Amino acid sequence: MTDLLRQGAQWLEQMRKKHCSSPVTYEHDGSIYAVNATVGKTDYDVATDSGLSIGSHVVDFIITADDLPFEPEIGDRIELDGAWHEVMALGDDIRGWRWSDPYRATYRIHTRHVNQ
Repeated sequence: MTDLLRQGAQWLEQMRKKHCSSPVTYEHDGSIYAVNATVGKTDYDVATDSGLSIGSHVVDFIITADDLPFEPEIGDRIELDGAWHEVMALGDDIRGWRWSDPYRATYRIHTRHVNQ
């Protein structure tokens, strides 16, 4: 039997990449990769030592996993329109990314702006 949800998710991923992404430069271990990414954001809260909660957000890059021959790592860099972003851990997540879909086909990579 055909998995219609998986087929639909694959189709949506193809449409996202084709119509809702921009070319970026991904730097990993000294190698450069040209891939397409959709820019997003993730909101999060940070608790201070005094008990206050501070809200912030990070810039996310949504990239098809097949476009990268490795898993993203903390410290990798992504360039979009001359601005560099560095992969960073978000809260207790030490990887700096999470799967963006239930079929593990797309990375949502958390970054911080490092220079223009």
